[in-house]
Amino acid sequence: MLLRSNNFLKYTLLFFVGGFTYCAIEILFRGYSHISMLIAGGICFILIGLLNEGYTWNMSLLSQMVISSIIITAIEFIVGLIVNVWLKLSVWDYSMLPYNIMGQVCLLFTNIWFLLSFFGIILDDYLRYYILGEEKPSYKIF
Repeated sequence: MLLRSNNFLKYTLLFFVGGFTYCAIEILFRGYSHISMLIAGGICFILIGLLNEGYTWNMSLLSQMVISSIIITAIEFIVGLIVNVWLKLSVWDYSMLPYNIMGQVCLLFTNIWFLLSFFGIILDDYLRYYILGEEKPSYKIF
């Protein structure tokens, strides 16, 4: 298959699926999104998918979800520093929420990303299986 043999096309597809999904989630809950979220979502989706590349299927689904929520929070923090602090675009501000870091990320959203990462992990695995012809996913919960 062309996508399987061409990493650029494969990761471009995964980037845009993740980016548009991230934006769709944001539009659903906030009513709007920003191009920076497409970029952040694409990067997050690729990094989450790479968890299985480096660690195979031995990593539990729960561990993948914990690591994924940390990855997403870290990417949001970096993008927030660039977009909101450095470029001063004021795309979001979580400073009014408890347990926030510089108004860019907060514990509440890290927990939400933990739950939503389940769907991201499954989506990535089955895209890789059905569209990219990669290994069929199997999971262990713990």
